[in-house]
Amino acid sequence: MTVAAPGAAPGPGPFSRFEFLVAGRYLRARRKERFVSVIAVLTLLGVMLGVATLIVVMSVMNGFRTELLGKILGINGHFVVQTVEEGFDDYLDAANRLERVDGVLYAVPFVEGQALASGDAESTGVVVRGIDGGSLEKLALLRDAAMLGGWDQWDAGQGVAIGARLAERLGVSIGDPVTIVNPNGTLTPFGKTPAIRSYPVNVIFSLGMPEFDSFYIYLPMQPAQVYFKLFEDRLRPGVAMPGVMATDEEIDAAYERAYEATGVEVFVAEPDNISGMREKLQAALDRPFAIADWQQRNATFFSALQVERVVMFVILSLIILVAAFNIIASLVMLVKDKGPDIAILRTIGATPGAILRIFAMTGFAIGLAGTLFGLILGLVVAANAEPLRAALSSLFNIAIFPPELFLLNELPSRIDSGEVTIVVLLSLGLTFLATLYPAWRAARLDPVEALNR
Repeated sequence: MTVAAPGAAPGPGPFSRFEFLVAGRYLRARRKERFVSVIAVLTLLGVMLGVATLIVVMSVMNGFRTELLGKILGINGHFVVQTVEEGFDDYLDAANRLERVDGVLYAVPFVEGQALASGDAESTGVVVRGIDGGSLEKLALLRDAAMLGGWDQWDAGQGVAIGARLAERLGVSIGDPVTIVNPNGTLTPFGKTPAIRSYPVNVIFSLGMPEFDSFYIYLPMQPAQVYFKLFEDRLRPGVAMPGVMATDEEIDAAYERAYEATGVEVFVAEPDNISGMREKLQAALDRPFAIADWQQRNATFFSALQVERVVMFVILSLIILVAAFNIIASLVMLVKDKGPDIAILRTIGATPGAILRIFAMTGFAIGLAGTLFGLILGLVVAANAEPLRAALSSLFNIAIFPPELFLLNELPSRIDSGEVTIVVLLSLGLTFLATLYPAWRAARLDPVEALNR
């Protein structure tokens, strides 16, 4: 055990008040040190902007993915079940079976086909989808998106529902006719003749997604099945084939019409956790079906979105890295300028460790302040991304975040606390590492050489 000499004052310990006072003094520039102070301020601003930019960009990309995923999966099912055989006339039975599977919210039969839509203004390619009123009640996102008209008596009507952008392009409104042309029409001795039908516009909806608002037309289920000829007239069970001289009434009584569907969309409770659901769905059906999940159908799009998210994080992190190099430069200049002060501190008893901590705290204070200011700025901007976008668009009269390119009408933003924590820790880690080399050089400085400079 070492005993201190009588009357000797023990030196200050690590991170003592003395070290903090000296580090704080070096942060306050005097007149001849203004250049070093300017570099320190610019470094602080660089760290602040890097942190704020990372938080804003990651929040916007999170909001973009969440909003897009929510709207896509709010209209399109998490699974699409289609038959591998000819004809799908037992789609109602299949939908009932699927809805009884644990984890399934509801199943929606649908008819879908491509066609050409014409209005008073122009013609354009569209996707025509048929759904019944019961399915419409389950699709709350679509049901609540009606701007004009209503979904009342949907099954009994013969009208269509179209997106607001499509209605504007075609030049139609409520009650106006829309002509739909399907090239796969009736087969004649001279080939296929296009199926051409006109339907009144009963509903104009706006989902906030140009992809749906510009290209989708909805029809009641049965008119859609008739239009796309998804039906088959079959002899009723137990009824004899009508004779040659049978009347039209006898023929109609002998046959029944079996309508078919394109497929059944299945909505599950946990769309991000669909592992194992495919086997459950297949087990609930009485014959083989082709089952595709939303990740398979949108694999390219969401993979590109994820890659872009990672690349943006890496690229924007370079802003903080550049600011960290500025910390190194400013501290190296500060060490060179404070050489005599370091020599005096060493001669009065300051240890190399104390010198290292003083300059490390000086540089880390710049990084800490920049990170905190950047955190506040980033959270404020991310929380008000859409109002700021609208204000800048109005101020400069330009379209920022155009919906035609980004598929959404508004700039979404979703702050993720985990990602914000990662950004803050990354900034603090880089700025702390940047202080080590200049602080190490200051600790190794020879007091005699420093005083003789």
